[in-house]
Amino acid sequence: MRLLPAAWQPADSRPPAGRLSVVVLAQELAEEEVRNALREGRVFFADTGLRSPGGFLFHATNNLGVFEAGDSVPMASTTRLVMQAPSAARVKLFRNEEMVGESTEERYTFTAKEPGAYRAEVWLSTGEKEQLWIASSTIRLETPSPEATRLPSQQLSDGVVAHRDITYREGRPEDAAKHKLNVIVPKDGTRLPVLFFVHGGAWRSGDRSLYFALGNRFARDGLAVVVPSYRLSPANQHPAHIEDVAAAFAWTRANIAAYGGDPDRIYIAGHSAGGHLVSLLALNQEHLSAHGLNSSAIRGVMTLSGVYEVSSLVNIFGEDQEVRRQASPLHHVKKSTPPFLVTYCQWDYATLPAQAKTFHAAMLKAGANSKLVYVAGENHISEIVNVVKPDDPTAKAMLRFIFGGD
Repeated sequence: MRLLPAAWQPADSRPPAGRLSVVVLAQELAEEEVRNALREGRVFFADTGLRSPGGFLFHATNNLGVFEAGDSVPMASTTRLVMQAPSAARVKLFRNEEMVGESTEERYTFTAKEPGAYRAEVWLSTGEKEQLWIASSTIRLETPSPEATRLPSQQLSDGVVAHRDITYREGRPEDAAKHKLNVIVPKDGTRLPVLFFVHGGAWRSGDRSLYFALGNRFARDGLAVVVPSYRLSPANQHPAHIEDVAAAFAWTRANIAAYGGDPDRIYIAGHSAGGHLVSLLALNQEHLSAHGLNSSAIRGVMTLSGVYEVSSLVNIFGEDQEVRRQASPLHHVKKSTPPFLVTYCQWDYATLPAQAKTFHAAMLKAGANSKLVYVAGENHISEIVNVVKPDDPTAKAMLRFIFGGD
């Protein structure tokens, strides 16, 4: 969007009056969102007299998520800065106002080794000289504090008990460790709503043992929590993951009453790949029907930064295009489905916000009950790590979905 001409511009390349525009990176075209973006520096500047800046991109990406200009970024694993010029030009990258890289490629990726304030410039050749065309605000790469990287305590509260490593299906001996689940419940609870939670990890990693803190948090809120493991890739491809999740759900339906849960009030939830799996479980009837069940056994679905279209993921879902299509929840959307809560966060992985919006829109178009929640101030990993905090917005949205209320 174009706002008032900006006051800042390099003195040696000042464009004629009226040509400099500020492009605001707002979540939506609402006054509060625009003001927040301006306050946080989520903008870039462009000389629109030279050429339209449409298509310019400057972001940081790592295993936590994708971050824009104006953001502070924890340096985790490999952090890359990605610049995309709208057309052939010279891209320059600065750290603390010292140039640290440049390229004439339209897309330039720089692996950051040091924290600091990084910004990008795009220079366009106009005859015999280059002129500054686009200048971003800064992305601040920061070394995270030890507290920020510490996982929540897995210790259970008084009044909460865990039943560990319960076998939910039989299979090959080498798969036995993944064919187990944990049940975390309030002591002496009866007829409790059930949260059946499926972990993420790109279908390649993760385990039930990492989610006692999550189970503890929701057990204190009055839920019986079930967290299964499932077989992982690359040793196992689709449909192994969803077959295990379906078997774990069937076990829960048949057995949760013995642990204080209500089998008629089972809510299923998952994060990332787990969001894909619970969505597929609810929408593609073949997986539940293998256990004599259907989606009426599910009271509601909560998918946190989930994946709804997997047609490009050959390494997980195989070479057959139709199999990948059938593994994509987006292609099973229909009116007769349990209610959905669909979330995505501010610094999510690159494609996930768009997938969440597309999936939610398809659900509404089909006449299904779907609620879309944007979680500000979280990345793809912190969204699930911070769910244990008392005032966490994702946890509060989940509890409202289960118990009702504003």
